[in-house]
Amino acid sequence: MNRLAHESSPYLLLHKNNPVDWYPWGEEALARARQEDRPIFLSVGYSTCYWCHVMERESFSDQEIAELMNREFVNIKLDREERPDLDEIYMTATQVLTQHGGWPNSVFLTPDLEPFFAGTYFPPDDRMGMPGFRRVLLSMVEAWKGRRSEVEQQASEVAEAIRRYLEERAQPSASPPAAGLARASLDALRQRFDPEWGGFGSAPKFPTPSNLLLLEEFVEEDPEATRMLTETLDQMARGGIYDRLGGGFHRYATDREWQIPHFEKMLYDNGLLLELYAREWARRGDPETARVVRATVGYLEREMSADDGSFWAALDAETDGVEGAFYVWTADELRGVLGAEDFGFLAPLYGFDGPPFFEGSHYVLHLPRPLEEQARKRRMALDDLVAQIEPLRARLFEARAERPAVLTDHKVMADWNGMAIAGVAEAGRLLPEPTFVARAERAAEAVLRLLRSDDGLLHVRRGEQAPVPALLADYAFLVRGLLALHRAGAGDRWLEVACGLTTEQLERLEDPAGGFFTTAASDDLLGRSKEVFDGATPAANSIAVLNLLDLSEHTGERRWREAAERTLRAFGGLVEKLPDGARIMALAARRAAGPEAPEAPAEEPVSIEAGWSSEPTADGWRGFEVVLRIDQGWHLYGPSVEGFPRVEVNASSGEVRNLVYPAGENDRIELDGAGLETYSGRVTIGGEARATEGPVRLAVAFQACERDRCLTPRVVEVEPGDAAAEPPPAP
Repeated sequence: MNRLAHESSPYLLLHKNNPVDWYPWGEEALARARQEDRPIFLSVGYSTCYWCHVMERESFSDQEIAELMNREFVNIKLDREERPDLDEIYMTATQVLTQHGGWPNSVFLTPDLEPFFAGTYFPPDDRMGMPGFRRVLLSMVEAWKGRRSEVEQQASEVAEAIRRYLEERAQPSASPPAAGLARASLDALRQRFDPEWGGFGSAPKFPTPSNLLLLEEFVEEDPEATRMLTETLDQMARGGIYDRLGGGFHRYATDREWQIPHFEKMLYDNGLLLELYAREWARRGDPETARVVRATVGYLEREMSADDGSFWAALDAETDGVEGAFYVWTADELRGVLGAEDFGFLAPLYGFDGPPFFEGSHYVLHLPRPLEEQARKRRMALDDLVAQIEPLRARLFEARAERPAVLTDHKVMADWNGMAIAGVAEAGRLLPEPTFVARAERAAEAVLRLLRSDDGLLHVRRGEQAPVPALLADYAFLVRGLLALHRAGAGDRWLEVACGLTTEQLERLEDPAGGFFTTAASDDLLGRSKEVFDGATPAANSIAVLNLLDLSEHTGERRWREAAERTLRAFGGLVEKLPDGARIMALAARRAAGPEAPEAPAEEPVSIEAGWSSEPTADGWRGFEVVLRIDQGWHLYGPSVEGFPRVEVNASSGEVRNLVYPAGENDRIELDGAGLETYSGRVTIGGEARATEGPVRLAVAFQACERDRCLTPRVVEVEPGDAAAEPPPAP
């Protein structure tokens, strides 16, 4: 074993048996490089990184390569999740030197920590147009010994470029970003939206919660933002990126259709997506969205939870070196679990009725079509179809659990736990499900117990080691989670703790010129950054502003508002230049400025009535009809239309079943050459309903459109036999 055997990071421990003489990042390694005047080889990755594992097997386990590394370099392994501040600096170096980035990040440094060459994954020998790592090492040795002055000159220039890049984000302006920049960022998203499959751009496709949070900001006033949000969330929930058997979301999709994921599961993705889906359910009342929320909470509790209540960091993508092996299925495996009859029933529902599409022999389970559509084709209620699917899903889940498990990264991180706490608390508030709120509280208590020292909040713990002081993201996302607990009714103590942590954040990380540094000052940093551009997670400075605005509102204390305004001014010029890169800061500026003046309300072109059409049966079910009268020139989208808010009838009080939607017209509106089903004139929707607690109330969702414009989507509540009534606004 090498020195990494004494570390707590799962990523570093994966390399403890390499013949490479690895050091963790720290003074011992840096001092040796200075004393022996050796270049440093820095390898940065994380425990669920697939190509990190490949390079570990191919190169770092190779005796000949290891001997070359040990003889010529001081070799350092770094977990990017433990030190995101260092990761940012050296990923910036790789992007400066190569115009791209990724992990593993392979960087060669001078003893003064200045980078002079970088890349990502290298195969051991030349392959597929990539230089082999063996040849790269020999080239670096030759350059260091034979062209030292050129190497040091390049290193100095790259280090200066990094410092300039960091300083550009630290220049305050006289005013905060304009409130209208959030719309500019929204307009940029429109240009990249995929109208067929949701999401933004082509393959690969990432969830990118900052995009979805921005869309969510505009759902009450922009129908197209509503459509983009709904379509993206629905397509992800139906795609292979969502674990159809166990719940939770994989890291990203390798294809445009969200069908084939990169299989690692990250706590931060699932925490952020959980709250987005919870709010989407509260807005639409879609039962499939509610199932996604419940299953994702179940996944976090079952597979990502420590005994003390904290949440672990991630699940790996591979088993025994095979990407996705735990999650994918052959046809024979599916038949063996389900039997021929159930295989035939489930195949078109879960997407394995055609040829295998993963690695030529396997399937990734997904929903090719919405379950509501599948139920209508079978002329059955959605609940009945789900009831038939559930025991088959459970059998597949149990069979999958017998497979060799994927690696779990057992780190407990303050920022990622904060995201999960916020997601679980929001789900508990909105479903409503008090046990979820209690689960979020338990996680918050564990994190505050594990990740506090006499000097303040800590970033990460595994086992007994918690070596890294908190970064800005830890404060920002943990405070956000505590505020979600307070909003969910868990008590004022969480608001008090949030205030205390934010005070600590201001003292440790605020720049007197405005904004917050990512980390405290340290001798091993080439510079200190201020994170403002969104990535896989929203930028920490942006979340900090939103927290400060919330604290000001909840406490009435002006000091929180003043701190938010200082931070907004710190990034005013930068957000003005690049609103699409700083979406959440633009959103924060919009909220700080207050609501925009609303447009004058248009006359409602749809009226709705409901009445009973039969007497109740012995078990309480009773037929009803909902009648929609649509003004001339207007139309509604029928239930077969995807990507637009369509007519849907649900129960806001009681239960409904056996809904019958009439056929619509298909020649009024076209998209990509195909007619979209629309309703106009008088439309009658039938079904059955029964009361549970109180009288039956029906919720009718629709969006009224003319040929060239649509009004904001609405949900109108109506009690059969009574006049239509608007529901109160959502909290």
